[in-house]
Amino acid sequence: MRIVLVGPPGAGKGTQAHLLAKTLSIPHISTGDLFRANIGQGTPLGLEAKSYMDAGRLVPDEVTIGMAKDRMLQEDAGNGFLLDGFPRNLGQAKALDEFLAEQGIELDGVLDLEVPEDEVVRRIAGRRLCRNDGGHVFHVDYNPPKVEGVCDECGGELYQRSDDTEEKVRTRLEVYHTETEPIIDYYAQQGLVATISALGKVDEVTQRAIEALKKNG
Repeated sequence: MRIVLVGPPGAGKGTQAHLLAKTLSIPHISTGDLFRANIGQGTPLGLEAKSYMDAGRLVPDEVTIGMAKDRMLQEDAGNGFLLDGFPRNLGQAKALDEFLAEQGIELDGVLDLEVPEDEVVRRIAGRRLCRNDGGHVFHVDYNPPKVEGVCDECGGELYQRSDDTEEKVRTRLEVYHTETEPIIDYYAQQGLVATISALGKVDEVTQRAIEALKKNG
């Protein structure tokens, strides 16, 4: 299967992408992984992306698209893939369609994870991370530490990321509504979109997603 996963920040895309890719036996291709791999390997696209990032500028669509194309052509993606974080806007969606047409293949579905905006804010703004290297994550409502501000695992200080404040989260949501949501309408016109609720337990959301993809297929 060839799937695009979309949804607002805080919808659990990363978690669901990993579980779905494992269940469907296809590679999970995320924008973050693409950037890290290309920059780490010093590829021409990675070096170009790094030059923009070091200058504090946005990486142009053509660089991101180039990385995604290279990854989709790798052997393990021959029978399908799950795209997470790409395409991020209409230009990238149209470039993806052109690329797939050139390869003689099509998308099987676009999975839209739906979460109420207030829940997105609650999920992200409530996160607290441990300053130590263990990467332990807590949440003031859903997974609070036994002692406020202290990691249960190592006793390290818990903190809120600067971009996890309510104000920053709402700004990120505005960007999502403006830039990414239009691709849902674009793919809906092709009959590819399956929208599911991303509320509830992780395994329940995964099961919903699999059932939706089967129906859509």
